[in-house]
Amino acid sequence: MTSTFRIPAAPMDSAAARLVSAAARRMYGRVPDMVPVMWHHTKVLRAVLAFESRVGRWDALDPHLKSYAVMASAAGIGCGWCLDFGYYLAHDQGLDERKVREVPRWRESDVFTPLERDVMAYAEAMTATPPTVTDEQVVRLRDALGERALVELTMMVAVENQRSRFNFAAGLASQGFSDVCELPLADAP
Repeated sequence: MTSTFRIPAAPMDSAAARLVSAAARRMYGRVPDMVPVMWHHTKVLRAVLAFESRVGRWDALDPHLKSYAVMASAAGIGCGWCLDFGYYLAHDQGLDERKVREVPRWRESDVFTPLERDVMAYAEAMTATPPTVTDEQVVRLRDALGERALVELTMMVAVENQRSRFNFAAGLASQGFSDVCELPLADAP
């Protein structure tokens, strides 16, 4: 599947665009499709990149749980680009790819622990419109993770909602980042 670019890609032909493209290729092997889309408004792009740089340094939440929550949110929204990139990041971080592959169908899968299931249920409940988070979910997660990690989990799901909703609305689809993984990309439910 390729991106349909509901918001068309901007030409990346200036010196600054070439620098950004080169940096993206060094980091990810290619330029993520949202970069030329956001290039229409470089102040927005710079703000997003600065924020994402800070988000990447958060470390209170186990990276496996973070990955499962982010991907469960992306799957709930139906962002194929986000799932594709999520598989790539999980591979890059050395996470269990077979488990990551099961995230879009975590309810039917038998590979997840009760805590991992609680994290993905919470991510789905936050992603629903309107959100369906319950007091019981928060209490269970606070008891299991502690307040600091719960705050990070909550913000990670909120951040992924922003990412996925932008990418979905912009028409971005799987870009092939997951090609480096051993397993094929699962379709969003």
